[in-house]
Amino acid sequence: MSEAAGAHDVDWTEARRLAHGAGMPLPFQTVPLADALGQTLAESVHALQAIPHYASSAMDGWAVNGDAPWTLVSHAVPEEHPRGRPAPHADSGEVSLAPGEATFILTGGVVPQNARGILRTEHGSIRGDVLDRNEAARADEPSQYEHVRPAGEEAEAGSEAIPAGVVLNPAQIALAAVCGHDTLAVLRAPRVSLLMTGDEVIEHGLPHAGQVRDTFGPQLPGFVAMLGGHVDVAGRAKDDLDDVIAAISAEATDEFSLARASGDVLITTGGTGSSSADHIRRALTELGAELIIDGIAMRPGHPTLLARLPDGRFLVGLPGNPLAAMMAMLTVAGPLLAGLRGSPLEEPVTVTSADAFGPLRGRSRLVPYRLEGGRAVPSTHQRSGMLRGLAAADGVLVVPAEGCSAGDAVPALSLPWLA
Repeated sequence: MSEAAGAHDVDWTEARRLAHGAGMPLPFQTVPLADALGQTLAESVHALQAIPHYASSAMDGWAVNGDAPWTLVSHAVPEEHPRGRPAPHADSGEVSLAPGEATFILTGGVVPQNARGILRTEHGSIRGDVLDRNEAARADEPSQYEHVRPAGEEAEAGSEAIPAGVVLNPAQIALAAVCGHDTLAVLRAPRVSLLMTGDEVIEHGLPHAGQVRDTFGPQLPGFVAMLGGHVDVAGRAKDDLDDVIAAISAEATDEFSLARASGDVLITTGGTGSSSADHIRRALTELGAELIIDGIAMRPGHPTLLARLPDGRFLVGLPGNPLAAMMAMLTVAGPLLAGLRGSPLEEPVTVTSADAFGPLRGRSRLVPYRLEGGRAVPSTHQRSGMLRGLAAADGVLVVPAEGCSAGDAVPALSLPWLA
């Protein structure tokens, strides 16, 4: 069976758009607050009651009604109150002060509804049952509602506190708790599986001639996490068409394939070219996959693939060269995962190129750069099999096919590990 024809040698900008558009948002799930950090909020958070839900004292002191001096309705002094317990009662309706009366209150304590304000402890003096201002106090202290935190000051009941679509940070988790929530609806992080290919790849030690070190296994899970996905399983297939088909196929009986078949995205490394040693494209044909992107008009990373497998999973085929593969991750995998998370497609930033680039017919160039004096200076060691340039880069220039002059504003991609 032949795969459905995809966009061939698609423009770099269009490739990102296609990848993002393919990834429709996944269903949300409900998680405890402690598990929501870093996840994307699926539904806006509303205050389940006013915040704060009662008028409270902003100071240790006395709640007073009327003007000084005041008669204490409680003989308690600050040292006798257990620190941290609201005072005088849990329900403000239980306390009423007549004009000229006062009662001691701790920070956070419930303020009587008819209290004028709070006289702070260092500004009051007690003689018997009488509270008066001392020399540190103003003549009109406390003014109306002074040192009182009104109910609903931060948010009214039912008001939106956190909009949907944000990536939750610690302060927002705390705010959700204050709003009365124990759980939150979040978009499920896309589940990603990794399938590495290449008989010449070794995972440890120094390679001999004809061998190469694995540059994907140690970093791809973390890279995927930076892009908003979660790697469930990773494995390796031999450079054999039947083995690759079995590893990709949802019908395969081995444990690795079964675990992977339950995910959302399969990322493969290597084997995306058209030679007899490259098996990913032919495996997709055998499986009847729908090709969405069949090569991108960029360098490095031209033989990048994006396909939809018959079981609904996406397959992102990365080229085997490490720099090319990382450019493919930024161009296709990042936008796809953003689409699955329901996040917008991140637009490139603009930087000033320090160098001129001649035209490259029909292809964009992705060039790691360092910022020097406010200009983007191309990194050295930036061939498709090299990593030193990217490892020391501040971002990636996207030089258009027509090239650019020194001083031109050029689109650029931010690097997720520098965010």
